[in-house]
Amino acid sequence: MMKISDVLQSKSKDIWTVHSRETAYYALEIMAEKNIGALLVIDEEKIVGIFSERDYARKVILKGKSSRESSVKELMTKEVYSISPEKSVEECLALMTAAQCRHMPVIENDKLVGFVSMGDVVNAIISEKTVTIQDLKNYISG
Repeated sequence: MMKISDVLQSKSKDIWTVHSRETAYYALEIMAEKNIGALLVIDEEKIVGIFSERDYARKVILKGKSSRESSVKELMTKEVYSISPEKSVEECLALMTAAQCRHMPVIENDKLVGFVSMGDVVNAIISEKTVTIQDLKNYISG
């Protein structure tokens, strides 16, 4: 069974963050430059939220606000769910589905060790199932 720690090994070790005082525009610049869909919001070395493309679309564009004037703090998702690296990818997917979130920090011993997306988790599950199917085919065909 694949664990979140396995997913982290196949990803870049970089975790992109933004301070809550920054503008949404600044956060979007980082996201575009790094080709990512969300940033962890960190204040005083503590996770205080997540700012995602979804937050931008729903809280700026649809409400007629300006990304250059709106702070990350007023737009971010404040309720952050996290997972530990020893949990399975299936457990992570279940938590993400129940919490309706697409990005999740990975915490070990109260320390941020990674950041996974729904895409990372789904790709890991597909990869694991593909290997299982191939193993079964090899077993059957002898």
